[in-house]
Amino acid sequence: MATAVLESLAVPRASHGTQERYTSRAASAPFPAALGCCPACLMLEFKCLSVTNRPSKISSSVRRASGRISRRVAVICKAQDTALDVPDVTKETWKSLVMESDKPVLVEFWAPWCGPCRMILPSIAKLSKIYEDKMKCFKLNTDESPDIATQYGIRSIPTIIIFKNGEKKDAVIGAVPETTLTTCIEKHL
Repeated sequence: MATAVLESLAVPRASHGTQERYTSRAASAPFPAALGCCPACLMLEFKCLSVTNRPSKISSSVRRASGRISRRVAVICKAQDTALDVPDVTKETWKSLVMESDKPVLVEFWAPWCGPCRMILPSIAKLSKIYEDKMKCFKLNTDESPDIATQYGIRSIPTIIIFKNGEKKDAVIGAVPETTLTTCIEKHL
């Protein structure tokens, strides 16, 4: 899973009742005392973010020469492990992942430009986690693998097809509620 590094984040911090400036490389902002709360309270708004100390990259000789001790902190996003993604299947992997699977397989036929496809993807990701022992879930980009989409008569996306023993068992067209997908999955387990 990819991790994004924030290069320019200004985090206000107070020390012993005074207002102190904490800056990153690009931005600088004093603590807004007018808000009437401490910086820790401001960070509570971001429930999945935490600030942790990390060692400074400045050598001790530079510290002594400048007379300042630099403290570096890192902002950690705890939510990055909760993000789920549905693996891709392509023309090259179709046979091994879908046709020869020993478990039922749910495939979402989608395209990156399709808004409803993006709306339903989190539901499919959630269901893939719920049913991970009983079923496999994949997504197929119809722009990159049009042959497979044509083979199964995909005329509208998103289309979700359930395969069992290499055979098409059920299909759902459109961005449907998660309960509709659950009902469809339960029929074929």
